[in-house]
Amino acid sequence: MFTKRNLHALFNAVIAFAMVATAASAFADASRVSVNWAPSDTLSEVKQNPTHRGLLRPEDWMKELGSYIRGRADAQLLPGQRLDVTIDDIKLAGDFEPWHGPNAQDIRFMKDIYPPRIDLHYRLIGADGKTLRESQAKLRDLSYLQNNVVPTDTDPLRYDKHLIATWIKSEFRGDKV
Repeated sequence: MFTKRNLHALFNAVIAFAMVATAASAFADASRVSVNWAPSDTLSEVKQNPTHRGLLRPEDWMKELGSYIRGRADAQLLPGQRLDVTIDDIKLAGDFEPWHGPNAQDIRFMKDIYPPRIDLHYRLIGADGKTLRESQAKLRDLSYLQNNVVPTDTDPLRYDKHLIATWIKSEFRGDKV
């Protein structure tokens, strides 16, 4: 016979098991997508910004975009598939214009002449371990300021993430493979 105390302990055990199982499956899914970067000193964004102007340092935006790619791609992949992505070069949306004076040194100006650019190569691996597709991609969004990015979004990487999301959605739809 179950007492109120036993039911409470059983309920807590079930909740704890569910949380561990959810965390384990999230961790397992995240490992389906790997994101690697070319050496940071070879990336256009780093080479063209040697004093690291702006709020985000290279290690910050690399971590944020890597995490974003893993999450978005994992949602698009079919069960059992894996994806290896290597970012060969990147130039974030916007650029710094130091000629505006010392008070504007850390402001990233968003203009049509500074679109986000990402060069990458990837390999899509099936559940059987065979390579389904391997290719290079040059992602560009020349009209990034006219896209449907939410105008109140304050994420400094919103245009770059939109570029990535568009590529992942078009490249890794479940019916494409």
